[in-house]
Amino acid sequence: MDLASTEESVSELLRRGLDWLTRITRFDLATLFLLKDERLVAVAARGPLANAKVRGHVLKLAEFPMVRQALETRRARAFTEEDHSGEGDPFDGVLDLPPGHSCMVVPLCSGERRYGVLTLDRSECETYPQAVVDLVEVYGQLLATALQNAEQKAAFERLHRQDHEHAKLLESQLGGDSEGILETSLSPVMRDLARRARQVAETDTPVLLLGETGTGKERLARAIHRWSPRADEPFVTINCAAIPAGLLESELFGHVKGAFTGATRDRAGRFQMAHGGTLLLDEVGELPVELQAKLLRALQEKTFEPVGSDKTVRADVRLLAATHVDLQQAISQRRFREDLYYRLSVFPLRLPPLRERLEDLPQLCAFLLDEQSRRTGRRGMRVTSEGLERLAAYGWPGNLRELANVLERATILSRVPELGPDAFDLPVREKALTAAPTVSAARAEKSEKVATLAAVQREHILRVLSLTKGRIYGPGGAAQLLGLKPSTLQSRMKKLGIARQDQFIVESPS
Repeated sequence: MDLASTEESVSELLRRGLDWLTRITRFDLATLFLLKDERLVAVAARGPLANAKVRGHVLKLAEFPMVRQALETRRARAFTEEDHSGEGDPFDGVLDLPPGHSCMVVPLCSGERRYGVLTLDRSECETYPQAVVDLVEVYGQLLATALQNAEQKAAFERLHRQDHEHAKLLESQLGGDSEGILETSLSPVMRDLARRARQVAETDTPVLLLGETGTGKERLARAIHRWSPRADEPFVTINCAAIPAGLLESELFGHVKGAFTGATRDRAGRFQMAHGGTLLLDEVGELPVELQAKLLRALQEKTFEPVGSDKTVRADVRLLAATHVDLQQAISQRRFREDLYYRLSVFPLRLPPLRERLEDLPQLCAFLLDEQSRRTGRRGMRVTSEGLERLAAYGWPGNLRELANVLERATILSRVPELGPDAFDLPVREKALTAAPTVSAARAEKSEKVATLAAVQREHILRVLSLTKGRIYGPGGAAQLLGLKPSTLQSRMKKLGIARQDQFIVESPS
């Protein structure tokens, strides 16, 4: 922030200071000039003689050697009529002050900075006493220090805003448009999940995110954070399975210098980093039992002690936890505390696996490809309808994470923007064979694969037609959702034995 452009804040500083200054001496005009490019620019004025012309007054230092000298020596000075005889009065042409009137120039300096000068003028023709000049000089030092503090605070706030915007940008790049992909899902289960997630996001209730690995639990956690009143505060994650048990307590709660070998300084933990915001404990099912009691206390009392410290630290954190582990089974095996489970699972949300929401496959592919284009630079990539059929026929044990990897691998290897079925390198499940298959066995296996693929395609098309209530044409129609031409979809429906009139109402284009 440029101090010269913040008249309001400077004027507030001056106003408060003048409440004290009037107890020392009288004045008809007090003017604050800030130094800018060898010029003194009036930014604030108080007193009976203050007016708009005074507030816009500019002094060139080259034309007022006495004022420059006061600023360079950092000493306040009372001016006499003789002092003005050579260079004129600073307010000549602005105010009609009598010759020999009382005038004082007070430098505003703090540290290495010279901020400007404060001038005091009085209509009476008498010189300010030296004792008064000395006291006002001290006032000038205090005012300059206040200006310096205001400048540093403004700089800090500007950096804080920049860091905050940078963090938000990184978060959006990491998390993507998770909210949009949740709320525009064609899966009734996902739409209901997004609705409940929005509801709980408005509270501070702990949320337990459940689901198979790769289903998008961290994405959902980021969406909950963005929907919450804490959206402008930090979103911090920690993977409880990725950090050695011996270091996990320090990562969560921090440590003090000397707490253990290598602890050369105090270090804040994730709870302190997330103060005011949201903390996601990913893979919470892998949290060591000895740490679970401390986590429970941090949840209940919002307090904890860093490793090696006897001082209690308070942190206001909204906790989200995610796991693919069966916590009920972990409780029965004494690997997870039952009281902690009930504390975490106040509001459980279970994400369905990808194989149960294949109707979202077209938009998930488009979303992931767009997200990856920011890293790979491969823009305009899309999956063809035949490519979607190939993807829909796969079981996706790794869910969204596996889909993202398959798509990224395809974009790297493909020389064209259209990703067809041959672009995807999907693993083939191995079968235990005691002998080489015969020709008839190979034909039977191929026939079985074709029949299985046809069944998957038929089920997928039926599911989409059910969502669109049989509508094929137009925006939001089944053809658009499946990425097919309407004629192609109708031909495929006929081939797969999907009745049109009996089950669905098929609208033709107007």
